[in-house]
Parts: sequence; structure tokens; C-alpha cells
Amino acid sequence: MPGQDWWHVLWPNPDAVIDVLGIDPEMTVVDLCCGDGYFTAAIARRLASGRVIGFDLDPVVLEQAKAVCNTMKNCTWLLGDAMELGKLITVAVDYVLIANTFHGVPNKMELACEVAKILKPDGYFAIVNWHALPREKTPVLGQPRGPRTESRMSPVEVSAVVVPAGFRRDRYVELPPYHYGAIFRKD
Repeated sequence: MPGQDWWHVLWPNPDAVIDVLGIDPEMTVVDLCCGDGYFTAAIARRLASGRVIGFDLDPVVLEQAKAVCNTMKNCTWLLGDAMELGKLITVAVDYVLIANTFHGVPNKMELACEVAKILKPDGYFAIVNWHALPREKTPVLGQPRGPRTESRMSPVEVSAVVVPAGFRRDRYVELPPYHYGAIFRKD
């Protein structure tokens, strides 16, 4: 997991990213693989009457996320394996966000099926991903960053995995300098 300085350079305005992704203030949102809570905090700030569930497999980073969001009353936390999402979250949610992680999921369609299990009808699944550029073309703080070149997925490749799991493509958004958001709706 990169350090906070790295994230701040790459995502200087996480609140703007959450705004572009279309998270409404009344939603219940799962920040899947939330890591240290960088986007979880931005989601929590966006929500008025909604709430965010920070979900991660790593107890150390989940504790870091809790610390980042410690004054926010609309955050809850869940430690677990994303491949058991349908068993661990038993109340339907409006929105699931996974940022900077989908490329590394071993069975992407299975994960998309787990996400579909917890979404309300017409709920959103947003994937923030690195563009399919060579790693050396995506420097952060002067060094090549992001996943290996061969792990990167185009929006078309992401759609090919997610749509068969019970989704339809809603839209793509550009998230400069190196990312895009692929937003899907549950069928």
C-alpha cells in the first residue's frame, strides 16, 4: 500500500472524485477494499443522511481507515473477504465503489456477482481503474506507479467481465491523470 503522500499527489481532491462518480448524499455506500480510508472519508463527507461501510480484508489498513474517519458518525467498518460480500452484508445498499484494486482481483466476475447480491435494484457498482497504459507512462513522485502493465484493463475489458454478472453499463468518467471510472447499474 503506497503512503499518504503518494495518494495525495495522485488524488489531490478525493471529494471531487466522489462527486464525479455520482454518489448521492442519501445513499448507503460500500467502499470495497477501502484500504486506509482515503476515499471512505471523502464519501462520508459527501453523505448527509446516508452512510458508508468501509470494507477490507486487511485488519491493519482497516484500523488506519477508522482513524482517518474517527470523527465521522456515518461510517461503519467490516473486516472480511470480498468474495463473501453477499454473506457479510445482509442489507441491500445503493452503491459499491472499488478503487485501484479491481485489476488485482483473481476472479473478477465472481466479485461482480458478489457485489450484485448486496445492491438494491438499479444500484450502482463503480470501478476506479488505471488506464491501460504502460506502467512507465504513469509516474507518481517521479517513479512509475500503479499495477503492472499487463494487469491494467480498458473500460471495454471491465465491461466484458461485469455486465455478465447482472449489470448494464451506465457511463464512464475520466479521472485524470491516469484513471477512469466505469459505472454500472444492477439489472
